[in-house]
Order: sequence, then C-alpha cells, then structure tokens
Amino acid sequence: MSDTPTAYQGPKRIFSGMQPTGRLHLGNYLGALKNWVAMQDEDESERIYCVVDMHAVTMPHDAKALPDAVRRVTAAYLAAGLDPEKNVIFAQSAVPAHAELAWILNCVARLGWAERMTQFKDKGGKDRERVSVGLLTYPVLMAADILVYKATHVPVGDDQKQHLELCRDVAARFNRDFGDGEAVFPITEPLIQGPGARIMSLRDGTAKMSKSDPSDNSRINLEDDADTIARKIKKAKTDPEPLPDSIDGLDGRPEASNLVGIFAALTGGSKASVLAEYGGQGFGAFKPALAEVAVEYLAPISDEYRRLIAEPAEIDRILKKGAERARAVAEPVIAEAKAAIGFWG
Repeated sequence: MSDTPTAYQGPKRIFSGMQPTGRLHLGNYLGALKNWVAMQDEDESERIYCVVDMHAVTMPHDAKALPDAVRRVTAAYLAAGLDPEKNVIFAQSAVPAHAELAWILNCVARLGWAERMTQFKDKGGKDRERVSVGLLTYPVLMAADILVYKATHVPVGDDQKQHLELCRDVAARFNRDFGDGEAVFPITEPLIQGPGARIMSLRDGTAKMSKSDPSDNSRINLEDDADTIARKIKKAKTDPEPLPDSIDGLDGRPEASNLVGIFAALTGGSKASVLAEYGGQGFGAFKPALAEVAVEYLAPISDEYRRLIAEPAEIDRILKKGAERARAVAEPVIAEAKAAIGFWG
C-alpha cells in the first residue's frame, strides 16, 4: 500500500442536504436553496440533494411525524425551484449505502476527531454522557453521505466547515490505508456560499436564523403567507435610531444590519444601495417596504409549497425515483469500499 495515493480522477459531483427538523426558512433559501437552483442551470456537474432523516434521529424526535417532515423539506426544495429531473432528490434513509459506509468510516475516523467537533459540544452540552452515540458520530455519517457518491464539492456554511474538514481527513486516511496506491475517494472541496448566505434571527441580530429557535417569530418560513410575513417583519427587533446613510453606520447595530441585508438579498442589491434609498428613515417606514418586498419575492415559493403539500403522492413519487437514482450511484461505491477493506464477498 502506498503512502501517496494517486489523485482522484472522477466526474465533478455536488452533494448537500438538509435535516427534516423544523420548517425551512428564508435563511435556508437565501443561504443554500437559491444557490442550488442557480447551479442546476449554470453548472454541468452532477447534483445530488437529500433530506437527511438519518441525522434527524440523533436527537429526540417524533417518529410518527418524521415521514411528513421529510415531505415538507422535499416540498420546499421543489417549491424553491429544484428540478427533480436535473437533480437527484431523495430521503437519506432510503439508500442503505449511507449506513454501510458510515460503519466503515467509523472504523477509519479517530475518536479524538469526533470529540473535537463543536456541534457535538454544543448539542451535548454539560450532559454529554446522556446523548446518543449517533450524535458523536454524526460528522462521520455526514462524511459517508458525501463520499458514498464520491462528491467532489459540497456547498457549506460556516457551521459545517469543520465537518467537511473531518470528511477530508477521513477520505485521505482511507485512501492512504486502503487505496493500494489509488484514491478511492475524492478530497471534497467546499463551495462557499454567495451573498445573502448568513441571514440572522428577526429577534436577535447576533444569532443565525434557525429552524430550531423556539420562537416562530424569529424566522420567515417558506410556507408563511403574506399576512404572516408582514406581521413578523413588523415585530422584528430593531433599535430606536433611524437607518444610517452608509454601511459604517450599521456597526454595532446587528438588527438594523440584518434587516438591511435581507432587503438587499431579496432585491439583488447591496446594503449600500438600500441605505442610499432609505438612509435617514426610521423603521416605521422601512419595515413596510421590506415586508412588501419579502411578500412579493416569496409568494410564488409559498404558493407552490402549499400546492405540493396537498399532493403527498406526488412528493412520494419524486422521492422514490430519486432514491432509485441515488442507489444506482452509491451501490458501486460501497462495493468498492468493501473490497478495499477486505470484506468477504
């Protein structure tokens, strides 16, 4: 076995996914889904997107509600504009190779690597001995999600960069230990998100907009109707000062900066251009303008989302077809990995 495997030679392939926990929101759309949709027409690579329901069970969950949660995330993918003919869209648990490769990679990764992951520290908290082993090995399963398709690129935000680094470490070690001079897996590269990738909470401008925030008023969900969007923006936390005339004036004003950033992302402008128009005005004038922009922007998505949710059979058909396509890619990879480590048969 060589210590320096040859470089991976294979097609460019993009992989990503979202958990079916909570409702997908404006931050998910602007930070990820919008870019996924753009790539399907601008990038010639293969694209694979799943709903990562295996990750969802690492924490306490409602088993009876999980299938519908998977459908909701799938509906959001489709409503945002992901074409199931141009992209592979499926539920993670429908492809057994994810779990098979995860076990193999668990035996390649090192305990210290997993224990260093900040997400485990954050979710485990002070009572780590009571959390599931799955939460500890979550990043290894994420590595398996990526590598079972030999994905060369993964769109990532700041909160997932550490997990992608672990994936790269696992792939490199597997290649070195079992590749016999050949790179079985690619060293996956990040696709850095573009403008609008970091949308903050409407209740706290220092915290990222999150599905897990207990306050529904902290986020604009993709399924929210016009009245709900307007109400949430009206209630969004601000400060008493008017909007500044320049970006420098947003320093130390996280809530103001967030709302200006959302306006810019929805209109395709910049914070500077928004302030050129609204600088000096109070939030009593700016919030209604932002609500109007948000409602107009999200209406087609929310309308299509509600149509899809009313047709679960259509969603299930898309998921089934996507799983078949995903298995066709993953099964030869898991067979190669098994042979590399010496499994019988």
